[in-house]
Amino acid sequence: MKHVLSWLAGAIVGALLFLAVLYYNPLANKLTVSPLAVSGQPLIDLSYSTVPAEAIAFINHGDSRIAPSPASISELWEPTIRNTTALVTLLTNSRGNVEGIGIKFASTSERTSLLKGVALIDSAWHVYLPERGSLFIDQTENMWSYARNIVLPARWSSADSWKGTWYGITTAGPNALGTARVSGSSGRFAGITTEAVEAINARAYSALQGPVSATGSITIVAVAD
Repeated sequence: MKHVLSWLAGAIVGALLFLAVLYYNPLANKLTVSPLAVSGQPLIDLSYSTVPAEAIAFINHGDSRIAPSPASISELWEPTIRNTTALVTLLTNSRGNVEGIGIKFASTSERTSLLKGVALIDSAWHVYLPERGSLFIDQTENMWSYARNIVLPARWSSADSWKGTWYGITTAGPNALGTARVSGSSGRFAGITTEAVEAINARAYSALQGPVSATGSITIVAVAD
């Protein structure tokens, strides 16, 4: 019996140490300075609300804590797309004026490795800016810092919520410098190849409902705008 209790105590301590290493992983530092900030090139800055209820539409498999919006929208329950979310949202400029519309698809990546501090999703944006054109953004995002600093504290909180100020760049590729790949589709953007970075500025999160107050931003190098 003594050996069993010793084994159980060792297993518990080991599990706690393992969780501590995951949570405080020094390899999982969040990126707060955009690689595009020092590019010296003209940039297109677009913002959107990451709160599902404030979007035109937000769709997932329907079993998540974050409910689809509007409630009557069809869910992505088919096995091939069950781990995918779709967001349709207005895109605004720095003055809060509407610049266009964005559609984002995001799926959990098989390359996720919590031991390496990476919780990856593969996402794609279709951005349409009236009288300017449309473009596609292909990117890999690392959401580990967001989960560690916001989602987990909210779930551990007795109030089931997190409040504060957090900013982090989520884009982690596929380009060599950690930027997203942008392909122009129509209008002024037709035929161009450039890069972009996406970030999140969070202020409140509910463990029961998801983001309560948060803004996403997309910064695109304006090669031909």
